[in-house]
Amino acid sequence: MKLVALKKDPKDPIAIERLNLMNMAKLSIKGLIESALNLGRTLDSDYAPLQQFFVVMEHCLKHGLKTKKTFLGQNKSFWGALELVEKLTPEAGEITASVKDLPGLKTPLGRGRAWLRLALMQKKLSDYMKTIINRKDLLSEFYEPNALMMEEEGAVIAGLLVGLNVIDANLCMKGEDLDSQVGVIDFSMYLKEGGHSSKSAEGDGQITAILDQKNYVEELNRHLSASVNNLQAKVDALEKSNTKLTEELAVANNRIITLQEDVERVKEESSYQLESRKALRSDSAADGQALGETRKQLKEETLLRLDVEKELEVQIGMKQEMELSMKMLEKDVCEKQDALVELRQQLEDLRAINQQLSHKSQSADASSKQKSEAIGRLEEKINQMSGTVKQLETRCKQADKERDLALEANRLFKQDFGDKIESLQEEVEQLRKHRSNLEQELRKERERRTEHHLGAAPRQSSAARREKRHPENIPKHLPEPLAVKRENDQLQSGQEDKTSLSSSLSLSHHEDEQDESFLEISVPSMCTMCEQDDSLLKTKKQCKNCSGVFCESCVSNELPLPSSILPETVCSSCYSQLLQQYASTPT
Repeated sequence: MKLVALKKDPKDPIAIERLNLMNMAKLSIKGLIESALNLGRTLDSDYAPLQQFFVVMEHCLKHGLKTKKTFLGQNKSFWGALELVEKLTPEAGEITASVKDLPGLKTPLGRGRAWLRLALMQKKLSDYMKTIINRKDLLSEFYEPNALMMEEEGAVIAGLLVGLNVIDANLCMKGEDLDSQVGVIDFSMYLKEGGHSSKSAEGDGQITAILDQKNYVEELNRHLSASVNNLQAKVDALEKSNTKLTEELAVANNRIITLQEDVERVKEESSYQLESRKALRSDSAADGQALGETRKQLKEETLLRLDVEKELEVQIGMKQEMELSMKMLEKDVCEKQDALVELRQQLEDLRAINQQLSHKSQSADASSKQKSEAIGRLEEKINQMSGTVKQLETRCKQADKERDLALEANRLFKQDFGDKIESLQEEVEQLRKHRSNLEQELRKERERRTEHHLGAAPRQSSAARREKRHPENIPKHLPEPLAVKRENDQLQSGQEDKTSLSSSLSLSHHEDEQDESFLEISVPSMCTMCEQDDSLLKTKKQCKNCSGVFCESCVSNELPLPSSILPETVCSSCYSQLLQQYASTPT
């Protein structure tokens, strides 16, 4: 319950120490891998990040060590825990033997430091640490229950050490004084490299991660292939020994059979001699010497029989041992074959992972190339658009200048001819009013005439009589239509003057302002573009591009034509065509 409370308590100083040591191990391993990959060569003992890595590992292994009392005082070293690796994995026996054979090492601390360096050079440090951490029942003899090696942080560090298999190190320990070195962690190195790594990770962190994974997979593949080769060699040796043992077993079986035949033959001979002895006993005492000889022969035959039986028992024991060893060998061969199948499956999985990583790297390269090409095309389009924008700006400035000049000319024209136009418009209004009055009088006169014509038949005689009686009334009625005709003529001439004046004004206004001009059609007609019924009463305009005459709603757009820079009125169809032409051409 106390341990659970310590794990859950975030303010536990021992838990904080473990967390700090784990973070420092992460930083040192990451910095060592990155610097080694950037350096691209074999590391030696003078390399600063490598020295700091060993210092951090030493602090991790020292955390939570139990103090052992000896005759010379208290001993606190992690060499005893590292010696357990030799018992758990026989491959580590070479490292332990070589560490003990080094002449300059006198303390357990120096031996532990030398062991770490040799395990790194052998690329087995992560495997050895995992084997130690998995046997916490043995580690409890050397570490406290809340030590780093007894908690989850130790397993995390052992997993991080796998990445060091991509590093090649060549360390010479004969001239180094590993006993008296003082291990101090240099935090400034990790602070600098932390900023640098954060900047580089923003640029190409994904690519470096893929390369690290690829290198790790290749290294693991190489180790697995080497282990497979070793196992295959062991299997071949076991098969050879198995064949030899089978041959020896066959020879032993043959020998056992021959010995059994000899035993049966000896038994037959002994029975025959016993029978002969019984027959000889009935003989006389003269045959005493022959009886003694036969007794000697019987003793010899019994001794020979005992020797043969002993040898038979020995051969039977050897046969049983051979059969037991054969069964053990067959079981070992089956286990090795299963291990080979698993290793081959792991190799196939690693090859598939390697292929996936290569495909990912190729796809990343292809996507980067496509992105660079797209960026180049976009830059070209931006340059073209900037050129067109500049040309449009110059055209706009020219159009503004010309518009200002046209407005100034229009203003001057209005100043010069404004009074005349207003007087002429007043006269035209007066003439219109006068014409309307005359038209009303003419309409009334026509009505009266129609009434007179309707009653002309009964009244012709009376009218003739009246004309005869009153001839002076005739000249009074005649001047009236003549005056009407004169007034009509004057009105028509005034209207012609008005139309000529308005046409001249419209032409002058079109020449000066160049904004918008249209041609009014006196004859009412339907618009050929919209074909609406109310287009008969609408004012018609002329398109400046195709010279067609349409209603005002169909000729309401303005665009600069190729013949003029200023905008002109165009119809809807010409407007869409000109927009397509201007959009297709870059300038």
